[in-house]
Amino acid sequence: MTATLAPSRDRSIPLATWGVALLLPVGPAAIAVLRLLLPYYTAKDSAGMVAAVNAHPGRQSAVLWLAYVGILTLVPGLFAAARICRDAAPRLTLWALGLAVPGYLSLGMLLGSDHVLWSVSDARLPGSQAVAVVDAAHPSIDVAIGVFVLGHVVGTVLLGLALLRSGRIPVWVGWAVTISQPLHFVATVILGSPQVDFVAWSLTAIGMAFVAREVLRDR
Repeated sequence: MTATLAPSRDRSIPLATWGVALLLPVGPAAIAVLRLLLPYYTAKDSAGMVAAVNAHPGRQSAVLWLAYVGILTLVPGLFAAARICRDAAPRLTLWALGLAVPGYLSLGMLLGSDHVLWSVSDARLPGSQAVAVVDAAHPSIDVAIGVFVLGHVVGTVLLGLALLRSGRIPVWVGWAVTISQPLHFVATVILGSPQVDFVAWSLTAIGMAFVAREVLRDR
């Protein structure tokens, strides 16, 4: 009597899935370190920003590299996170992506201002000339700032609520994601504290790490 063996199902995780999962916490973690290193964090005007970058050009260079990492990873991470919560909360997920994706894409425009600050410092332009160059920024940067602030703060709140509704991550993780970017806003606008801002973005990174675990479990 011959027994028929059922073919074994391959349970290995595809390399592409590993890559997507690893992207999830990398972007927020890069921005967390960026916010801690940003030399002009509490500067009130262009002259203060130029002076701060002149005093810490190495930190400004690190900011540019970290921002580039964020630009490459934040949006793919959003779409990966959406896989986890879209079935349980399709509308919340759609709104989260609709706000956060253009918000994160606007980082590229904001990075232009940081490039200018580093460049005028590296070129050793006199203070008045450096300030004049920084102040001559194109008005599209102001639009990008508005899209970034509204998009990533509100979008992350909605994403956190969608993840909570999915029931696939611990409740405390869902709330960590939900409050992380409002905390970032408070740290930036009200407290002027890079340390609190670092904590805020770290909460997003921790939340995305748990989402990454669910991406790896997802078949």
